[in-house]
Amino acid sequence: QQYGSIGLLVVQQRHSSNVVKSQTSNLAAYKRGTGGRSSFSGIVATVFGNSGFMGSSMVTRLGKIGSQVILPYRCDPYVIRNLRLCGELGQINFVPFDLRNEEDLIKSMKYSNVVINLIGRDWETKNYNFNDVHVEGPRKLASLARKLGVERFIQVSHLNASPNPTPILLSKGSEYLKTKWAGEMAVKDEFPEATIIRPSDMYGIDDNFLFYYMNRWRRSGKNKMSLWRKGEQTIKMPVDVRDVTQGIVNAIQDPSSAGKTYECVGPHPYLLSEIIDYLFRIIRAPSYKRTDISPTFLAKLEVVRRAPDLPHMTWERVEKEFVSDVLHDLPSLEDLGVEPRAFETQARYLMRVFKLQRFYEESVGEFATPEKPKKYTPQSDLSLGHFSTHA
Repeated sequence: QQYGSIGLLVVQQRHSSNVVKSQTSNLAAYKRGTGGRSSFSGIVATVFGNSGFMGSSMVTRLGKIGSQVILPYRCDPYVIRNLRLCGELGQINFVPFDLRNEEDLIKSMKYSNVVINLIGRDWETKNYNFNDVHVEGPRKLASLARKLGVERFIQVSHLNASPNPTPILLSKGSEYLKTKWAGEMAVKDEFPEATIIRPSDMYGIDDNFLFYYMNRWRRSGKNKMSLWRKGEQTIKMPVDVRDVTQGIVNAIQDPSSAGKTYECVGPHPYLLSEIIDYLFRIIRAPSYKRTDISPTFLAKLEVVRRAPDLPHMTWERVEKEFVSDVLHDLPSLEDLGVEPRAFETQARYLMRVFKLQRFYEESVGEFATPEKPKKYTPQSDLSLGHFSTHA
């Protein structure tokens, strides 16, 4: 018996160099307190991918219920230092790691009863390709988590993950979505009780959805937007990142969620064209125009892809954004006790920083309230062509 670096009494047994943890005699793992930030929920969670978009929301929700959180990182420590404020003093702990280093992974998980994998990339690098990040990484994490005696493993995938995604601009379809699917299969092979979370495009502060379309490199000209078939053939159900992370916390606390796959989407589907039009109405963009994909845009995409100092607007990212969201009759956020927020109620706040003359008081009535995007209700499923408009 020994005390670990985070102050938990554990029983360690070594079999073939693998650390096996027994929680039955771990008195420190029992819940205590009234359930708030200064209590202990009984959850000791390792959150991989915490420096990404979901990281701060995920750690905040774990910290609010009094969890101990271990945050493995490979970035500059200053990038994630603000996450220390998400929990009580001493409850947020950082540890450097390399996804290919088994010892680092064991060190990150050996005191935890929950492992959450948020790791994902929208583009490949010379160090890590999609297969490394989405397949082999999760496989190794799930395998070690099972050997270490971790009770719950949460793998975050993508709503449209598929072995054969529909091609849009790329002849072979999105490699991102293919590897996300392969990652799910790898995790299930190694950790059958793992919970798979499949969110649609998530929005929030500094996201890669709404903020992505506001980027000047994504626009064609100052206030023009190039979309495949003008965005009128793509269906999206964007979801608030806070709803997804709250769903993950609820799944951790619900034993019946083990081994299940959850689809996390917003309450309403929209055409991508409606979403983009609404965003530009919010920011009061003059002479806004939505166009089809042009050779000029494709040429710019190739230039941006090759420039390391420009935003990562890659062929893969553009391909993925035009794949319609499709549901597969799986459990949803509602089954995890989360009522998802409506996209149109949150977008006005998120887009405030991009507004023209944003410092004028809207309550005065000088500017008209932006017309909300039209919602679409599926007749049978979310396949293209099975919608009818409704106000």
